[in-house]
Amino acid sequence: MDNFTFNTSRSIISEVGGLQRIGAICQRLGVRRPLLVTDPGIQQLGMADRLESLLGAAGLACVTFADVAVDPPEQVITAARDLALAARVDGVIGLGGGSSLDTAKLVALLAGSGEALQAVYGVDQAHGPRLPLVLVPTTAGTGSEVTAVAIVTTGETTKTGVVSDTLYPDVALLDAQLTLGLPPAITAMTGVDAMVHAVEAYTSALRKNPYSDLLAREALRLLGGNIRRATHEGEDLPARQAMLLGACLAGQAFANAPVAAVHALAYPLGGNYHIPHGLSNSLVLPHVLRFNAQAAANEYAELAQLLVPRKMLAQDTLARAAQLADYFVELIDDLSLPANLAAAKVPEADLPRLALEALQQQRLLVNNPRLLEVADALAIYRAAY
Repeated sequence: MDNFTFNTSRSIISEVGGLQRIGAICQRLGVRRPLLVTDPGIQQLGMADRLESLLGAAGLACVTFADVAVDPPEQVITAARDLALAARVDGVIGLGGGSSLDTAKLVALLAGSGEALQAVYGVDQAHGPRLPLVLVPTTAGTGSEVTAVAIVTTGETTKTGVVSDTLYPDVALLDAQLTLGLPPAITAMTGVDAMVHAVEAYTSALRKNPYSDLLAREALRLLGGNIRRATHEGEDLPARQAMLLGACLAGQAFANAPVAAVHALAYPLGGNYHIPHGLSNSLVLPHVLRFNAQAAANEYAELAQLLVPRKMLAQDTLARAAQLADYFVELIDDLSLPANLAAAKVPEADLPRLALEALQQQRLLVNNPRLLEVADALAIYRAAY
């Protein structure tokens, strides 16, 4: 057996209505004056007010930063950090989707350590210490509450990441009540994103390990078994809680066995056309699975058994691997997501440039089970068109 290291958040609370415990959680961490990091949408829905009230009832003085943007640019991170320093907060709570959680991670780090944002880009460049950190996701997708990664937009179409174990929070709180009212399209896109995390972790070339495999399989079982109900019957709390837990497990898996070509080909779509990340993944997913099948047939066949009804499973390993790609084509259609790049309004003339940009994502492509060249990326984009 290969040697491996597995890391994750210190504490995970999965509980419908668990937000009621936020005051006690902060007190246990020694936090008396937290900074709440969230976005305008969450604030408009009243979720931030509710959390502030719960903190106030526990005797805590909350300061709120509600200006997080999707794919947060550097200026958003630094503005939140400046508020944290000016208000002398002693902890950070992230409430929202992946952008809010990533911003909260970085604010806790930068306000706690005094490091500059540009100095911590890359792998293990952040050293801390950070402020106590609680992350509360409101979507079942990114798994950011259990990953040591934060993504920052650094230019008009460019992003970079901070990767450091310092970013793992003290507490990840999963409360499905916070996902009620999420639009079906967002539920679907974030859910597929989480499923991609599980699939890519299970076939990660460099750091796949027994823990990540267990988590990826269970994540895919939960997500595949509940994504349709959560999307089409949005008030189904058990389905919503199962999706949150599935996304969390998938996040733990890919935090330790990193994602690969699906994400590498998705990033240029998001960067150039502002296509939501989950949708970018879903647009290329079946085609990357077909490309990888000759190198990952055994793993794909194993995952197909979790998603394809037993009576429909093929006997042959390669045929089962093909069924995994077919499953996602059918799922994407069932969820009413755009089925191809043309439907997402990606110009066909841009495909060669996108292929070149995808090949710049070598930190992801090294994890892919099959070597991918520029011509392969272009062929995948054309198949997805």
